Amino acid sequence: MTGTDTSSGDERVGDAEFDPVAFLETAVQFPSHEDIGPMREFLCETLEERGVTPRVDDAGNVLATRGPKAADTHLVLNTHIDTVSPHVPFERDANGPEAGGGDVICGRGSCDAKGPLAALLAAFFAVDPADATGRVTLAITPDEEVLSTGAYELISRGDSPTRDADAVIVGEPTNLDVCTAAKGRFQGTIHLAGANAHAAEPETGRNAIAALESVLEGIRTFGGREDAPPAHPQLGEATLTPTVVAGGEATNQVPADCALTVDRRSVPPETADGFHAALTDHLQAAVPDGIGLEFRFTDRETPFLEAWDTDPDAEVVDVLASASGGNVRSFAAATEASYFAPDAPTVVFGPGVLADSEGAVAHAPREYVTVSAVREAAAALEETVRSIVE
Repeated sequence: MTGTDTSSGDERVGDAEFDPVAFLETAVQFPSHEDIGPMREFLCETLEERGVTPRVDDAGNVLATRGPKAADTHLVLNTHIDTVSPHVPFERDANGPEAGGGDVICGRGSCDAKGPLAALLAAFFAVDPADATGRVTLAITPDEEVLSTGAYELISRGDSPTRDADAVIVGEPTNLDVCTAAKGRFQGTIHLAGANAHAAEPETGRNAIAALESVLEGIRTFGGREDAPPAHPQLGEATLTPTVVAGGEATNQVPADCALTVDRRSVPPETADGFHAALTDHLQAAVPDGIGLEFRFTDRETPFLEAWDTDPDAEVVDVLASASGGNVRSFAAATEASYFAPDAPTVVFGPGVLADSEGAVAHAPREYVTVSAVREAAAALEETVRSIVE
């Protein structure tokens, strides 16, 4: 579905009251790990049934607006409709052990992030265009779990529908807490170059694998260098973790090449470019003479999700925390909030949890969300949106 966004201040929501739980039950039944098309169509139909004309842009984002176009206040509601693989079938358990015997919805996307989407929709539909003095934009992206091409298109194009936002709420499973910061994630590979030789005379070559000892020591000391970013008040210290190693071709040959992949979880104000330069300088000073070193980021179509933070005293934080009764804290995972935060106060909020006392929930076969959490999130978001734009 494509078209021009004709939403305006004189729209009226349809007669049917929106039920976020009923929406979620249907949404979870759409597999959206490989093809988000059917789920996107369902979302567009849901909007149209309530008098809202959505627009699907060239990057696959679903966009819709309520309230006057020339409003003084602009609030953006964002989340994503794609999920990780594999699809997990929908179930509703009225006596779910995950909720202490309460009502739960299980299945892929139930908490990440179709549950948050259902709550955001409830808040979006709650805006009465006749009363609103502010504007609300719904911006639902298609590929947050992969490359975030949709979100990057939203913030980078000249006529961006989100860049002038006064606040952004990003839907993710936060257990109804208001999250005001998250670490970034960078990934790259350290390439070491030496020279082959017969293993019987190793001194005639330059062993790239042996040079890993110096590189690993450099990784361990990277956080303690003089120009290292200080611990963040909410996120703590950045981490740098070696994850994959490859090198050598023959068991009787001094290896000329070795590659080590690393995972960086950054904290503000570190940027991808700053990290690249600092790590390269630090490791080049550590490796033995005669060993070449190059650090290259993993190829991506879009920028990495960098670390971000929002002032905990921002209005959107105060209003949403008061409405939800949740804590104000950081978020454990990287999200598309990274793209929106440089331009506007941004928070992450929604029903569900990344993990519970039994283990992983989001991205796991046991993914679930409680029905009560979805309704509580919807109520808190409705109160917040009305407070900001009406």
